[in-house]
Amino acid sequence: MNRVLAGLARLVHPFPSALDAAVTLALAHLAGAVVGRAVLLGASMLLIQFSIGTFNDLLDAPADAIAGRSKPLVDGRVTARIALRVGVVCGLAGLLLAGFAGAATALVACVGYGIGLAYDMRLKASPWSWLPYAAGIPLLPVFAWVGATGDLPGPILVLAGLGALGGTSLAIANSLADAERDAASRTRTVATALGRDRAIRLGGLLGLAVGAVATTSAIALAGWIPGTWVTAVGAATLVAGLALGFAGRLQRAWEVQAIGLAILAAGWVASLAAAGLL
Repeated sequence: MNRVLAGLARLVHPFPSALDAAVTLALAHLAGAVVGRAVLLGASMLLIQFSIGTFNDLLDAPADAIAGRSKPLVDGRVTARIALRVGVVCGLAGLLLAGFAGAATALVACVGYGIGLAYDMRLKASPWSWLPYAAGIPLLPVFAWVGATGDLPGPILVLAGLGALGGTSLAIANSLADAERDAASRTRTVATALGRDRAIRLGGLLGLAVGAVATTSAIALAGWIPGTWVTAVGAATLVAGLALGFAGRLQRAWEVQAIGLAILAAGWVASLAAAGLL
């Protein structure tokens, strides 16, 4: 039983799923949502990401077996039938919770879920594997803000634009972590298409641009307040992740970059909210 539970825990991709949910909850709170609504939105995002992660492993199982990846569906800890049920139930439950926050919130959730499934089914194993990240990550602040307030102010759209660049950088970092195993299973991704060195440089350039623009704009608009310090910490964490990538620690690099982007987004929104711009 413990083996199965451990397999299920890994099947749903807990790290990125929990991080996306935490960002959603934090941004909803900054938007002024009451605790119950913020938790509702965070839970919705968590379940949707659980579903996307599960379908990712289901569809990748043959390639994972060829590449020798230690995954629950490859080593038998979880059967394909159970994984399919988990993916369907989590997806439907996540969309249902989004619906409780309103029609507009449900629509954003459906779009985001569709982007995630498109990544799983088609785009992950292609040079376009960066596109779902570039399109999906910007929807996190949109989902949180619309779900919390029913409104979408201009600065959140600016954050979404930064999210597109940050998402592309993160997609490159994520594919770099799996580049050798993808090459072994003849899976073509953005990292294998660009080549290791070029991918690291491009991802680094995009990540640095996001960190610089977010930090300088937060300081310029709000001054040195707690929110801008958080933004700066997020930018520094992002740069640390990029440095790990240049050092060859590719698995850890994308995880640190993801954490950095999450901190940066929360700090940037907090800065603008404190300055009365949201």
